[in-house]
Amino acid sequence: MSFADLGLSDELLRAVTDSGYTDPTPIQRQAIPSVLMGKDLIGIAQTGTGKTAAFVLPMIDILGEGRTRALMPRSLILEPTRELAAQVAENFVKYGTNHKLSMALLIGGVQMGDQVKALEKGVDVLIATPGRLMDLFQRGKILLTGCNLLVIDEADRMLDMGFIPDIEEICTKLPKQRQTLLFSATMPPVIKKLADKFLTDPKRVEVARPATANVNIKQWVVPVAASDKRGMLRDLLRAEDVTTAIIFCNRKTTVRDLNKSLQKSGFRSTEIHGDMEQSQRIAELERFKKGDVNILVASDVAARGLDIKGVSHVYNFDAPWHPDDYVHRIGRTGRAGATGIAYTLVTPDDAENIAEIEKLTGMKIERVKPASGETAREEAPAEKREAAPRRGRGRKTEAEPRPKAEPVAAEAAPEPEARAPARPNPAASVADADAARTGRNRAASRAARRTNRTRAGTARCPTS
Repeated sequence: MSFADLGLSDELLRAVTDSGYTDPTPIQRQAIPSVLMGKDLIGIAQTGTGKTAAFVLPMIDILGEGRTRALMPRSLILEPTRELAAQVAENFVKYGTNHKLSMALLIGGVQMGDQVKALEKGVDVLIATPGRLMDLFQRGKILLTGCNLLVIDEADRMLDMGFIPDIEEICTKLPKQRQTLLFSATMPPVIKKLADKFLTDPKRVEVARPATANVNIKQWVVPVAASDKRGMLRDLLRAEDVTTAIIFCNRKTTVRDLNKSLQKSGFRSTEIHGDMEQSQRIAELERFKKGDVNILVASDVAARGLDIKGVSHVYNFDAPWHPDDYVHRIGRTGRAGATGIAYTLVTPDDAENIAEIEKLTGMKIERVKPASGETAREEAPAEKREAAPRRGRGRKTEAEPRPKAEPVAAEAAPEPEARAPARPNPAASVADADAARTGRNRAASRAARRTNRTRAGTARCPTS
């Protein structure tokens, strides 16, 4: 089946062909015809399956007819993160090149003024994160009564981030007679309840078992001591033919520290995390996409939905706390039929997390023990490394065992004069002076007694 068989317009087919795509993915084959017919849809698919185009393409044709009105967007796409919203906007620009559709992007971290101006002109497509949308709605800068098509993307991620109450409120502001599309990688009870409440007789499309890891990704668990994680990561990066890699950490502070460490070791790396300004995050992502750097250290803000071509490796520097995050993290590689490799560094404390991941994915992840190379202690200053205790656990190192202490001969003891002078203490100085005077007085008394005894003895001796 080709894109032409899905019922898309000629203008849209030209844009798809110009973008280099010829055959639709399974989620696109199943979803696009139903969306074009105006049906509600539940799409369950992993990231990297082409689900964004599964709703963007039919939306462009649906919105090709009609006109915009000020402050009243004709369609709304809700995304959990700024990065995902920006990526969907890029898709509309790419595939809508032969259509005259207007679009606005409502995300936090950027100036609100330009967003409000775009809304005042009227837009065909509004792509927003729930927080910024609710903010503008409460300010009276947007009306949702003319929105006849709603897309809720990454619904399970919305749940993780606490956006479900906002989504429910947004849905109540929209017309009851509308088309609603909901996409999610998994279908937990809360999301099913949301779908039952706001979707009407939806068509259900499922292209992969929920939380199933991509079979094109070779997965490895690397047991390692916590103190050796950085060294092990560097070993892996140098041992593999790494084209581009994403390294995931659980904490923003770890992202920053690890990126600095990699740069110090000569790697071309950069970082993105939630504390960065949106413009800065976009700039660093562009550097990574262009190849200015080939390693991206990231927090889970980048784990879902980012479509970056050619990522050969994913490294979980920290084992993810939630099993679903594992699937989404490693899904950054092995996309669009390509193969990928994913390593997860696992300390003894991570055993429970890995067990939950294997339970969710229904597979046992192979353990691997790479050959020993450098260790994390090599980053520490020499004096600290020498003072560090040798650990019995973890990888073997080339460090010499600490020599046993030898007994010190009495004559080898340093002379008192050789010691560094102590910081003067006024109180102690007075006491020392008194003691010295007392000692001198006592010594003088003993000398006087000896002299007297000598004189007395001399007086008693007979003369010769």
